[in-house]
Amino acid sequence: MLVLAFQFPLQPSLPSRPSHRLSKSTFSEGHAMMLQPLARSALLGANISKRTLATAVKNPNFVKIVEVSPRDGLQNEKIIVPTATKIELIRRLTETGVPVIEAGSFVSPKWVPQMGDTPQVVAGMPIHPSISYPVLVPNMRGLEGLQKLLSKYKDGSKGTPPTDEIAIFTAASESFCKANTNCTIAESLDRLSEVTSRAIASGLKVRGYISVVAGCPYEGKVDPEAVGRVSKALLDMGCYEISLGDTIGAGTPSVMEHALNSSLKHTNVSPEYFAAHCHDTMNTGLANVLHMVKLGVRTVDSAVGGLGGCPYSPGATGNIDTESVVFALHGEGYETGTDLDKLVDLGDWINKEIGRNNASNAGRAILAQRKIRAERAAKQAAQGAKL
Repeated sequence: MLVLAFQFPLQPSLPSRPSHRLSKSTFSEGHAMMLQPLARSALLGANISKRTLATAVKNPNFVKIVEVSPRDGLQNEKIIVPTATKIELIRRLTETGVPVIEAGSFVSPKWVPQMGDTPQVVAGMPIHPSISYPVLVPNMRGLEGLQKLLSKYKDGSKGTPPTDEIAIFTAASESFCKANTNCTIAESLDRLSEVTSRAIASGLKVRGYISVVAGCPYEGKVDPEAVGRVSKALLDMGCYEISLGDTIGAGTPSVMEHALNSSLKHTNVSPEYFAAHCHDTMNTGLANVLHMVKLGVRTVDSAVGGLGGCPYSPGATGNIDTESVVFALHGEGYETGTDLDKLVDLGDWINKEIGRNNASNAGRAILAQRKIRAERAAKQAAQGAKL
């Protein structure tokens, strides 16, 4: 039985700020970055009671874990993971106490074959009322696919809809955006504003991702001002939270801090509206996470077993592993509501299931310690039996 140690309270409304429409000119050159006029308060009013941000959290030491292994962790695996395995991964994650599990992506199977069974995964996964199960929706077609699935739950005969949240994504560098979505940042945000507007109108919450905030595989260093401008655009269109992604794992604590500070300057909101999404390519992922939390960020994206990677950046490793994040946060006096031992077991299981080496430092260490203790106990028991 799952027992969550924390309930998420309501988030206060954001300070009102004007929203605009994006220019078709090059975003990174600082031309008019305008979003279509949307009354932010009107957009968010119907959904505000459902938010899970930490803005109004009574316990300032609580850090929300967004578990991304079913989507970001698996999407780049070359061998298709069976649907049943994905559903079982989500079921086991539900038992660990993580409050958010990103279940999949409504993206074209042509481009991301691993996510082709997301409708089946979402329809078949067990859900818990205290857990959110967002899905990535890259465009209007993806949203329509999700809404088609959710329409089957309207009459109540199928029970509770499996999700009430989507995630959208763009990038902080033009080259990466072009490679990933075949459009400029401005064009990307223009499209996403329409997706967000329709999603919110239908009662869905929207979370925004910004890729390559700390470094781009094509351009190298990324201007923090670009990160700030994109953050503002996503918040203005209605996203309740922005995940700052070090997609290729090139960031250091100071680089991540610059990205956050620029976002805070452009948006005029508190750090709790942002999440840290770090990869561990250069072995700085955990340091980056802890630094962002020290700066006031209260949401961390991670994946059990360190699953993940980036197809546009050869050599980039997976997401920072949930086991190490939870171990470090608990050691620093923060709370997550998660069961570390269950996370360790799960990281070990899923990596074996898909034929990967366990990339969790904390997970491997804890498993090794368990083995040593078990061997000692067995040896002592054997010696006792001889007496």
